Amino acid sequence: MAIKTDTEVLIGGKVYRLCGYESEDYFQKIASYINGKLSEYSHVDGFRRSNLERQNVLMQINIADDYFKARNQILNMEEDMAAKEKEMYDLKHELVNAQMKMENMERNLKAAKEENAAKDKKIIQLEAEIRNSSKRTV
Repeated sequence: MAIKTDTEVLIGGKVYRLCGYESEDYFQKIASYINGKLSEYSHVDGFRRSNLERQNVLMQINIADDYFKARNQILNMEEDMAAKEKEMYDLKHELVNAQMKMENMERNLKAAKEENAAKDKKIIQLEAEIRNSSKRTV
């Protein structure tokens, strides 16, 4: 089981104690992300003029928006990866088929060469017989 971490982080100028099974660095990254969002929206007039409760809700909505966009991006990447894996499987299958065809063609070529060589021997043998028979008749 993981060790429980207890650490302090600074968010929006206030210190918060976070506890959980993640590393201290992870908690600091979360705090840094939230501070980045606070800094980003502190430059927006409508956000600054809103009361604290509305600011908190807007921050929650924006963080949820980031989460859902990241989740959709992951789903799209997983779909792309699955499509590429299928394409790779199909290409491997085609490669195996092509290799099998090539091996068959190589066997057929070897057999044809052997057959050709045997026929060449037969031609030489028949030519020799013709020469020998023509020498005897003369």
